[in-house]
Amino acid sequence: MRIIGGRFRGRALTAPRGLATRPTGARARVALFDTLAPYLDGASVADLFAGTGALGLEALSRGATSVDFYEQARPALDALRGNVTTFGVSADARVIGGTLPQSLREGAPYDLVFMDPPWRQALELPVAERLVRCGRVGPESRIVIEVARRDPWDEASWQAVGLELADQRVYGDTEMRFFRRRATTAP
Repeated sequence: MRIIGGRFRGRALTAPRGLATRPTGARARVALFDTLAPYLDGASVADLFAGTGALGLEALSRGATSVDFYEQARPALDALRGNVTTFGVSADARVIGGTLPQSLREGAPYDLVFMDPPWRQALELPVAERLVRCGRVGPESRIVIEVARRDPWDEASWQAVGLELADQRVYGDTEMRFFRRRATTAP
């Protein structure tokens, strides 16, 4: 797998052996980053369930200024740390090991959040809820969640967390759901 655009274009990523890491395909990444281009310059990014760090490193390659990578699995964490070092972005990246949503802490809102959890484990909503509770989602934040196509979702549950679906795109077996902070109206 390689970075597909920006200053690191063409650079290879190290990935752990086996099938435990499911990287986002090149076609889906091209379409995703074409869609997100207006939001990348100067962005602070979170790459949740980061795996190799492909999404966060792609964001850095295309103009993001910082990325927090969250990963739990030891082989993926080792590959991710190696990729951050090899790409020379240690000053712009934090690698946080631990289970999500527990490893999320309070802080400034991210401009962009990538969430690519293990499929069919229903981790998306609890992680999104923790992001909102910790103040990591602001009015201008964008959250992109990669799920298996046809995975059900309950709009009312997401609205209760304070998020609304802004867009969704399908690439083969992958669906990208784009969320933003739900506008609140004064009583």
